[in-house]
Amino acid sequence: MPRRADLHTRLAYAVAWVNGRTDHRPVAGVILGSGLGAFADQLARPTVIPYGEIPEFPVSGVAGHVARLVLGELPGPSGPVVVAAMQGRAHVYEGYTAEEVAFGARVLARLGVKLLVLTNAAGAVSERLQPGDLVRITDHLNLAGVNPLTGPNDDRLGPRFPDMSAAYDARLGETLDGCARRLGIPLATGVYGFMQGPSYETPAEVRMLRALGADVVGMSTVPEVIAARHMGVPICAISVVSNAAAGLSRTPLRHEDVTAAAGRVRERLGALLAAFLVEAVR
Repeated sequence: MPRRADLHTRLAYAVAWVNGRTDHRPVAGVILGSGLGAFADQLARPTVIPYGEIPEFPVSGVAGHVARLVLGELPGPSGPVVVAAMQGRAHVYEGYTAEEVAFGARVLARLGVKLLVLTNAAGAVSERLQPGDLVRITDHLNLAGVNPLTGPNDDRLGPRFPDMSAAYDARLGETLDGCARRLGIPLATGVYGFMQGPSYETPAEVRMLRALGADVVGMSTVPEVIAARHMGVPICAISVVSNAAAGLSRTPLRHEDVTAAAGRVRERLGALLAAFLVEAVR
């Protein structure tokens, strides 16, 4: 069996393929989680590329993940802002490794984005949060037992031991808070707990998460954050609270409720992302 190319080479193939399909050169990247892909429809002059066409790109089969890369423009005061938006993501629970899950984020970094915004649907661990709330992630707990940096390090991508003390960029966080205030969009802050899934958490696990300091819980985002920070790309992240976590909800948890909650905040989230991306790249 032929030996698989190293990660640096696989990224080069993917990036060359994307660049060959479009003249857009993005300055900002967005990863859109479960049911949140509609933001990419705002982009003008779009180039739409299914993940399955991009070499090595993982393809999610989960409902609410369209599995397309969209490159296009947002209008800005100094000219269009070119954005690369991932409509959906792969997950560890689908059988992908953490390195594979983070491949899309690394492709965005190699395409030249100066910042990356990640979104996800999450369950509320904190009782102060309700379905439909938007939460800016300030830190995370990696409780899934996986890390995209496991294995030999490639110094061409980043250091062996990257510092994660400021995984979520404070300046970008302040900019996002300011945009939310100007738009009149409530935006909470909180810590994201990463669990592998695909089963939802038990009530005991939710109590553990709360005791450890988590405010929301989900099954994504953290591998991408680690990989992007490994490559020096600043991060901002938003959770859409889709449901109360186990033990806090009066009804069984269902994925359909996650996508439905995402649909209810589509306009608010789209407006916030557009305003933030234009402001943040100035």
